[in-house]
Amino acid sequence: MAKQSTEKHESAEKADFEAALGELEKIVETLESGELSLADSLEGFKRGVTLSKRCHQLIDEARQSVEVLSDVEDESSASPTESPAR
Repeated sequence: MAKQSTEKHESAEKADFEAALGELEKIVETLESGELSLADSLEGFKRGVTLSKRCHQLIDEARQSVEVLSDVEDESSASPTESPAR
């Protein structure tokens, strides 16, 4: 059981945003149904927390990228495919 939990944690760290969010939504639905045992609910909750952290991390990374690319005063943020005007 510990190996399975470790594998799920590692897969959450590698998951892209859409996959992590989709799995998190399913977990929330299952937890809200109230049909799980306490132990299964706790495992689902733990997994949900891991996925939530991953989603927040990916959002933060995307926000930072947008801020860097949107900084009009920083010439280094210009698109690398742009060539200087001659």
